[in-house]
Amino acid sequence: VSHAVLILGIAVVAFPVFVAIIMSTQTAGQIAGSYPLSLLPGGNVVESYRLALMGGKTESGSTIPPGWPMLWVSFVVAMVIALGKIAISIISAFAIVYFRFPFRGLVFWLIFITLMLPVEVRIGPTYQVVADLRLINTYAGLTVPLIASATATFLFRQFFLTVPDELADPREHEHHGRRRQRVRAEERERIHEDGGEAEHADRDRRRQALDVVHVGLVHHRQ
Repeated sequence: VSHAVLILGIAVVAFPVFVAIIMSTQTAGQIAGSYPLSLLPGGNVVESYRLALMGGKTESGSTIPPGWPMLWVSFVVAMVIALGKIAISIISAFAIVYFRFPFRGLVFWLIFITLMLPVEVRIGPTYQVVADLRLINTYAGLTVPLIASATATFLFRQFFLTVPDELADPREHEHHGRRRQRVRAEERERIHEDGGEAEHADRDRRRQALDVVHVGLVHHRQ
């Protein structure tokens, strides 16, 4: 039953995508004239995708701008924002976890509180800042305002908190290891010394006992 529900959910999600791909292989006349919609691929694949990517005039005479520059802009913006988010967030989270500076907790909570600001509240001020910096219609204007991420900083911080101290600072672990070895060696030496002193005391007691026995034998013979 659970597998059937999963298959049904996948079908519901994938069916609109399948219909869109099928419609992209048909002409506008075929799409408008078919009722119900045909779910069989058409013969207009090359022309449809050429028109979408390179632009040109349609059958009705309208002009479509080329789509590949838009795809390139989307790709560059997505890559810059993703890499920028990772770089900035991992550095800030590392500093919050491993560096000791005043008001470290307050700094983290100030970053975390920005998650409560909805996008609608930030659109106006963000556009105003980009416009004042003359970054309209530039890659910097599209990417820089979106690089900082409180969510990524929080996730990286939680990850760094789970890293053992031995892995985080192997030099400190090596120092503590050498210190433990030195302490153990000193303990062994102290135990050995204590054992030697006890052995000497035991020998003295034996000698004293032998001396007493010897004196008693001498008096008995006399």
